[in-house]
Formats: sequence, structure tokens, C-alpha cells
Amino acid sequence: MRWLGPEKGVIQLATAAVLNAVWDLWARAEDKPLWKLLVDMDPKKIVSCIDFRYITDVLTEEEALDILVKAQEGKQQRENQMLNEGYPAYTTSCAWLGYTDQQLKQLCTDALKSGWTKFKVKVGADLQDDMRRCRLIRQMIGPNSTLMIDANQRWDVDEAISWVSALAEVKPLWIEEPTSPDDILGHAAISKALAPLGIGVATGEQCHNRVMFKQFLQASALQFVQIDSCRVGSVNENLAVLLMAHKFRVPVCPHAGGVGLCELVQHLILFDYICVSADLNNRMCEYVDHLHEHFRSPVVIKNAHYMAPKDAGYSCEMFESSVETHQYPEGGVWKLHMKK
Repeated sequence: MRWLGPEKGVIQLATAAVLNAVWDLWARAEDKPLWKLLVDMDPKKIVSCIDFRYITDVLTEEEALDILVKAQEGKQQRENQMLNEGYPAYTTSCAWLGYTDQQLKQLCTDALKSGWTKFKVKVGADLQDDMRRCRLIRQMIGPNSTLMIDANQRWDVDEAISWVSALAEVKPLWIEEPTSPDDILGHAAISKALAPLGIGVATGEQCHNRVMFKQFLQASALQFVQIDSCRVGSVNENLAVLLMAHKFRVPVCPHAGGVGLCELVQHLILFDYICVSADLNNRMCEYVDHLHEHFRSPVVIKNAHYMAPKDAGYSCEMFESSVETHQYPEGGVWKLHMKK
């Protein structure tokens, strides 16, 4: 089975599923939410959960332990801050490709009224349309709100540089996934070209494993690390990525959305702030406001912040009715689509 990877593809996703479930069971056994299980763990115990194979050239066990021990100072204050204020979030739900201008305006207006100050816009289909939509969003949210753009792997390297340079006038904080997620040197070239414009590169949601993250960091190919709860080998491997990102002084802004990713990743961002980075500068977590109704412990967003979950476990338990309805191939949803 190893040779089907190693540590990538279906094997890696399956590993993440199994080990995430083990972490969920561990947290339930301790009657703690996963973030609290991690926060209360001794630094040496945290280090023992990480596989340092292939990454010791940039992060050793001793260095990881030193990072975690140093972050013990002020840890309780940061935990209290997260319990009271929550972790900053940004919304992706206002500006999907295909929305009409009226939809964009209404969604931005509603989001602003709800306290959102950080917005991501999907781009890449048509430059002139992107210019118009991004100008509209920037006008709606004002100069002091944060705007990011996301191309979902749409461009070649030179095309990405040219396209994003044209969008520089709306002052995006980052361009997300500008090219193939496997092209580390391509991302490095884009990062270098866009740096004078003050635009960073964000990627990571499609990174197979800690080794890819290591090389992205070594090559200065990304300025924002976007971990995903399910892409790499579960909590264990994400711990390694968080620590490497901290060593390279690159902020972590996780990928979320989908079915349960917000529920899962909220635990990792809390641990990162409380026990690793101790820093919220340029840090935020993605939020997509649909599909949460399928989970027993859905995320709680208050004033555009993820509020720390309190239920035991990893917040990933779905209602049985949702599982049955969507189960392949006998679920009602699948039967309906197969009839079509």
C-alpha cells in the first residue's frame, strides 16, 4: 500500500481520515474539545506525536520542543482570549464566480452588517470581469477592510504574474493557488514577482504532506500557509507544518469550508495561536457559511470570529440522517442524481 503513495493521494487521505478519528476518540475519552486536549498536552508529548522523518533539515525535535516551551509563557492569557473573543475569520461566501453584481452587493452589505472585515473573491475566468468585480467589492468594503483573491489553480506562472499585477489596484493581501499546487518553483517565481506590489501568495490546501510544505517554505514560495485538516496525515502532520511555518515566520491561514472543514480546522488554529505562534498578525481562518447543519457541533461564528468549541471531540460528528441521505450509492441524494 505504501507504494501507492507514499504519503500522497488516496492513501494519505485515508490516513488522515483514520487518524483524525483516533484524535476525536482521544479527545472524547478525555472529555475535552480537541483544541483543549492539545493545549493541555505537555510539549514533549506534542513532539512525540510528530513524524520528523524527511524534515529534520529544517526542523528537529529539539527545535520543535524549544518553540513549544517558549510559547508556554502567556499561554493561559491567550486561551482566555480565545474563549472570550474567538479567532479571526474571513468570508468566502460573498464573491463566488457567477454571482451577479446585485448578489455581490447584497451579500457584501449583509456581511458588513454582521461584522465581517475580511473578504475573499474568486478570480481567473476573465480579466476584465475580475477587474470589475474586484473594484465593486473593494468599493463596497472600503479601503480599511482586507481583500484576498483566489484563482483555484487557474493560470500558468507568467499568466498569473500578469493577471494579478493587473489586479494590484484593489490591493489584495494575497493571491491564492495561482497555479498548479505541485509547482513549488512556479509559486516561488510568482511570489518574487508580486512582492514589490505588496501581494503575497497563499497555498497549501492541496499540499500532499509535510515535505511539500517544507519545500514551499524553503523556497520562499508562499507567504501564507493554508493547512487543510484532511489533506495531510491528520493532526499529527499538521502539527509539523504549524511548527515549520512558525520557524520560517510565515502566518498560517487555514483552508476551510466544504463538508466539515470549518468544524475540524478551528481546533488547529486555536492550538497554533495558544501554543505555537502567539501571534494574530495577518492570521485568519476561512469560513464558508453552508453545510454546517449536518453536524452535531457546528462552528459558532460571533462578530466574524470562530468561537472556541466546547463539546468533547473533534466537532466532526455528523447527524445519522445526513450520513444516510448522502451515503453512496443507497442514499436518497445519490438515488435522485442517478435517476437523472
